[in-house]
Amino acid sequence: MVSTLKSRLSTKLTRQRLAAFLELHGTDARTLEVGAKNKPYQRLFPHTISGDIARYSMLDAQFDAHALPFAGASFGVVLCTEVLEHCRQPHQVIAEFYRVLQPGGKLILTTRFLFPIHDAPHDYFRFTKYGLQALCESFSHVTVTEEAATVETMGVLYQRLAYQVKWKLPFMRLFLHLFARILVRAQGLVREEYGDITRASREQNIMASGYYVVAIK
Repeated sequence: MVSTLKSRLSTKLTRQRLAAFLELHGTDARTLEVGAKNKPYQRLFPHTISGDIARYSMLDAQFDAHALPFAGASFGVVLCTEVLEHCRQPHQVIAEFYRVLQPGGKLILTTRFLFPIHDAPHDYFRFTKYGLQALCESFSHVTVTEEAATVETMGVLYQRLAYQVKWKLPFMRLFLHLFARILVRAQGLVREEYGDITRASREQNIMASGYYVVAIK
């Protein structure tokens, strides 16, 4: 029973949200999955060419997202989850996604904002929602959605401290997981959020663990 509780508490807070987001965009269209590793979303995107910068036995191709080895307008969808922050030239990567998409094609992308270093040392950037909109300015329509709201994001960060830090006190990991769950439920306590400390303009979700992007060419 104790192990079951620990397992439930340590489940990533945002995993279900990412799964639900991708469920909305599953398609039979010809899809390029960038950074696929073990093809986690093949069920949702069955007609996929999957690739990564590293060689994995399950993948269809090995390539660098900065220079995709495909002709322009080759795909109806480009799927890229949790990769952009690991790319040295994100502008070039987005330009490549735009190039290989067909007119009216869709880029489905997720990436980090407030989040610890991960996959070190290959972790280079963090993106605000405004930065992502700027990166995707060539697309005809861009929707950016927060992965987690402000107080929820604090919960995500506490959970990452449980994952990524070795503590001197043996109960710290359990405490952090419990506190993370409490914070996720405390989002409703927020009345207003603002874009700077002068509170001159209102802003929604000034902190987010990451963003989900849908961009139409």
